[in-house]
Amino acid sequence: MSDRLKEKLQILADAAKYDVSCASSGSDRKNTGKGIGDTGSGICHSYTEDGRCVSLLKILLTNHCIYDCAFCVSRSSNDIKRAAFTVDEVVALTMNFYRRNYIEGLFLSSGIFKNADYTMERMLRIVKKLRLEENYNGYIHLKTIPGASPEMVTEAGLYADRMSINLEMPTESGLKMLAPEKSHEEVKRELGIIRNKSVELADERKMIKSAPAFVPAGQSTQIVVGATPETDMEVMHAADYFYKTYSLKRVYYSGYIPISHDARMPVMGSAPPVVRENRLYQTDWLMRFYAFEIRELLNNDHPNLDPEIDPKLSWALRNPGFFPVDINSAPYESILRVPGIGVYSAKKIAAARRFGKLHAWQLKKMGIAFNRARHFIRYADSPIQLNEKDPAVIRQTILEQSVSKFRPGQSGQLTLF
Repeated sequence: MSDRLKEKLQILADAAKYDVSCASSGSDRKNTGKGIGDTGSGICHSYTEDGRCVSLLKILLTNHCIYDCAFCVSRSSNDIKRAAFTVDEVVALTMNFYRRNYIEGLFLSSGIFKNADYTMERMLRIVKKLRLEENYNGYIHLKTIPGASPEMVTEAGLYADRMSINLEMPTESGLKMLAPEKSHEEVKRELGIIRNKSVELADERKMIKSAPAFVPAGQSTQIVVGATPETDMEVMHAADYFYKTYSLKRVYYSGYIPISHDARMPVMGSAPPVVRENRLYQTDWLMRFYAFEIRELLNNDHPNLDPEIDPKLSWALRNPGFFPVDINSAPYESILRVPGIGVYSAKKIAAARRFGKLHAWQLKKMGIAFNRARHFIRYADSPIQLNEKDPAVIRQTILEQSVSKFRPGQSGQLTLF
């Protein structure tokens, strides 16, 4: 690898680190024996369901950009080193790194150079060359360029496993304040193109097996949190809208890292809102897998999440009348709302209680966080009910137990399970 290519790689890989919207693959693209690579069980610097850590080449095609978004390190007014890969360089890097077992896929984004179509056309050439000339069957996550022509976006979907486009700010007003050249309408247009084509080809595949796969791992978006003053309720309403309207696989929440002295945003040197980001992910999980509605977790009385406790516990403490839940007779949906009991544990409980009453020792063996859950449940040998305790006392007890589990200097954050 030449020194210039190494320098490009360092610049453009560093610039790509601010984009967190990469995820495990939902694709099942298979190698027919004539190509190279396989999407496998997952892609990205993340963990798959079986606990395996996977990696990918995560780069920008270029960090040149015609836009001057205040929150972006690649904004046109920022005095940074600029670089751009050629199409052949990205293809060669991907193939060489894959053959050396350094990566399991490619995450390709880009600043907007000249105009949206000019940039999107080069990204499209990269994925086509990988698929058609190099016979590469590994995972590809491609960022859609806002404002690119529908034809190019649609064609790219035939070669990428996942596509995404960043919403950036939770609200249109927040986006206009920091990036007046962009709009949520452009994002909606691009997401709509992918959604409609996915539905069209899915219906076609029901009748014609040879119909092409189209973005098989779905599409996602990213919301920057903390750069503008939106509440957690506004953030989650935006996420909920895009989940329901565009059938997104994931919404990612990225705590804003101060990178400029712009008076409209947090000051340089301030810490990114990591705890807030974590609580938003937990809320997202509750909405997607625990059947919680936004209004239950966030409303006008509680527009922001509690930084000290997870949103499931926060909801339980605000709704003492819902508890205690009788583990041996309550419906599965009620058990799922108990702090300390996750989806898998709730399923185990529902299955096991058919054979007899469940006791504390059995619940502990099922893997629930018993010290937390015991405040909200009734079981065969339970000594006390929730309504005999003050929610404030329960909160303090759980917080003290959580902190005691960590060594000095560690944060005692709670999980949902």
